Amino acid sequence: MKNIQIIDGAANSVYDIFAATDEEFSLIFPGDQDIAFIDEVYARGSEALLNDAFKNIWARCIPKRLAQGIHGLLFYGLEKKKIYYPTRKDEEAMNPNGSRLR
Repeated sequence: MKNIQIIDGAANSVYDIFAATDEEFSLIFPGDQDIAFIDEVYARGSEALLNDAFKNIWARCIPKRLAQGIHGLLFYGLEKKKIYYPTRKDEEAMNPNGSRLR
């Protein structure tokens, strides 16, 4: 299982963490990506397959104090963040001018 933290643009978002099987994780994060935006996830995959995967994932909420790492970040409603993750890899995050964030 891999843990996904949900980063939502809603004012009352609590950034929950959910467990995903390796297969479910791969649907959301292709290749070695660990950053995803929900609109892009649905644009490249089967809606029915993704809906089923998310139904299962949402049933596996993990209290943050029990989480054993975060393997991916899934953004909802934060398209403005896309410019900071051009490769969709957290370790390669950068500013719009190309300078590294870390």
